[in-house]
Amino acid sequence: MPKVIKADKKNNKQESIEATLWQPADKLRKNMDAAEYKHVALGLIFLKYISDAFEVLHSTLVKGKGEYEGAEPENPNEYTYEN
Repeated sequence: MPKVIKADKKNNKQESIEATLWQPADKLRKNMDAAEYKHVALGLIFLKYISDAFEVLHSTLVKGKGEYEGAEPENPNEYTYEN
């Protein structure tokens, strides 16, 4: 019986996370059609991807090891060097 209780807690936790994520998404969408909302959601996902990629490259430039030795993290050209 305890295993079933743990599974129920896990399911409840999963449902709680889904409900927590669904509420802000629903607020963002408001009366917007789902076909239009996908552009908003995909845009946010793209911005998150770009932000993460920037952070990785920035930390690499700050460390300045290997081919990045002497790189200046504040120079915009450093970020466009590798496309």
